[in-house]
Amino acid sequence: MTLQISSEATSSLAIENMTPRQIVAELDKYVVGQKQAKRAVAIALRNRWRRQQLPPELAEDIAPKNILMIGPTGVGKTEIARRLARLARAPFLKVEASKFTEVGYVGRDVESMVRDLVEIAVTMVREERREAVRAEAATRAEDRLLQLLVPPRPINAYLRHEEENEDELNETREKFRKKLRAGALDSRKVEIEVDETPSSSLEMFTPQGVEEVGINIKEMLPGLFGRKKRQQVTVAEAREILQQQETEKLIDRALVAREARQRVEQGGLIFLDEIDKIAGREGGRGPDISREGVQRDLLPIVEGTNVSTKYGMVKTDHILFIAAGAFHVSKPSDLIPELQGRFPIRVELDALTEQDFVRILTEPETALTKQYSALLSTEGVNLEFTSDAVAELARLAVEVNSSTENIGARRLSTLMERLLDEVSFEAPDMSGTAVKVDGEYVRRVLSGIVQDQDLSRYVL
Repeated sequence: MTLQISSEATSSLAIENMTPRQIVAELDKYVVGQKQAKRAVAIALRNRWRRQQLPPELAEDIAPKNILMIGPTGVGKTEIARRLARLARAPFLKVEASKFTEVGYVGRDVESMVRDLVEIAVTMVREERREAVRAEAATRAEDRLLQLLVPPRPINAYLRHEEENEDELNETREKFRKKLRAGALDSRKVEIEVDETPSSSLEMFTPQGVEEVGINIKEMLPGLFGRKKRQQVTVAEAREILQQQETEKLIDRALVAREARQRVEQGGLIFLDEIDKIAGREGGRGPDISREGVQRDLLPIVEGTNVSTKYGMVKTDHILFIAAGAFHVSKPSDLIPELQGRFPIRVELDALTEQDFVRILTEPETALTKQYSALLSTEGVNLEFTSDAVAELARLAVEVNSSTENIGARRLSTLMERLLDEVSFEAPDMSGTAVKVDGEYVRRVLSGIVQDQDLSRYVL
């Protein structure tokens, strides 16, 4: 389990220029420990850059070295992959392997993960395009608003003094422009055209959710969609609506789809969690559709195939797959040999130590101690944690994890919630008071629960 140490700060170096050592240093800001896992993902990311420097005919044959992370829950497997994707500004998708079933059975098809990844990439690219055209869209929206506020005069009014009338109209609009920018007209009502029905796609309901099919009804039946209706709104609301409309006009959808597909193919990252849950071989009862069947469906995706999406065909040859699992019951060798071979890099993550828990509680900007202090400050309660309180929490977390289920740093959340239960409940009536949490306070509140194994299993 790891937490952010700084806000969404990006490295001063572009990811393309970062060495594996610098990538590890960047991950160190967010992830406590796990040096080997960080080294593995840093090398994998750098290898992408190396491949892109090669001639296309050679680069095409170099497959990504997929990674299998082995370790208990709550030690940072997901966070390492997520932070790596944010660092690389790459499309990232986290899925649980246990959600999928073999093709032909009720459940999600493994190809849906690629379609979901493309949707994420399209959203990323579209947001970037919106940001790039924001200023131009705002200008266009302002001009349209001014035409609504100061409409042109009827055509017969221009027949005699067309030039004078045009100058007078422009002068009036400039006066209104100043008022518009100052917010003086925000409450005035105007009438604008808005879409009566949004763009629609065909959707299928499955037990796991809604799957969108690549059929755009708006393109098939243009007469039924795209109708406009007139609506009375305030100037402030009209500005937002018109800016959105102008933004969409300035964005080339085909270009967005093409770039999104390219990003997925060259830089996509899929994190397959709980892969140990599908590790199993055929027994005497025949194949297991939710275990070996899923592995066999997963194999072509990981090896490299073409997946049909509503934005076009996507090749999965160079998508980086990071799989993770605790492997408490099963072993990596229980995966089918073909799938094992597609995850050549295996990294074992270490269980968190008491010192790691201390760092997690104190170093990140979003550390639990800081979160609870901020929450209770809204009630006027000044909550302070001493160093011996943090040390005692870390010690108890290790003790409970060793005597019950080991859930890693997530144990800190359960301990903290129980520790501050009374303060959180009474906080509305404690405005203006200071609460100091020290080692003695922690022992008094939590020691009985930790010692009572049955109760700790239930509460923690």
